[in-house]
Amino acid sequence: MDNLLVITAVGKDRAGIVDNLSEAILDSGCNISDSRMTVLGGEFALILMISGKWNALAKLENQLPALGDKLSLTITAKRTAEEAHPENLLAYSVDVVSMDHPGIVYKIANFFSSRNINIRELNTNSYAAAHTGTPMFTMSMIVNVPSDVRIATLREDFLDFCDSLNMDAVLEPSKG
Repeated sequence: MDNLLVITAVGKDRAGIVDNLSEAILDSGCNISDSRMTVLGGEFALILMISGKWNALAKLENQLPALGDKLSLTITAKRTAEEAHPENLLAYSVDVVSMDHPGIVYKIANFFSSRNINIRELNTNSYAAAHTGTPMFTMSMIVNVPSDVRIATLREDFLDFCDSLNMDAVLEPSKG
């Protein structure tokens, strides 16, 4: 059975970071089983789920400080276990678009957490609207809805909530 290690890294964006990190992971005998990577401002940020035998992960963990120095990255690592997949949770996709203003993420996160609904994944983006240049905001997320929650009621409450804040939104079963 493979062991798991989560690695996060942040540093100035430049070509070759993914190449160098993935080479070190491969050379240590490990595998990237899941990843998220993006550029935020001028910084490159990533989260990797690494799998491998315990000794291969230990080898990689020992190399990370030197690799961080070499690549000018702040790297952290944490051992983890396989995620439990409770049968009583349903994955739903949430998409929101609105004019950008402070507090959108907080208000939406609070809407779901106050109903004991866990956010599994969240991505946001700000951009200027075509023609007008109005600051716009988009959010895409996956939430885990307990199976005892009435989806029709949740959807209605969420859409009413979003309408009250002048946000367009969709809540639908996740396709992934």
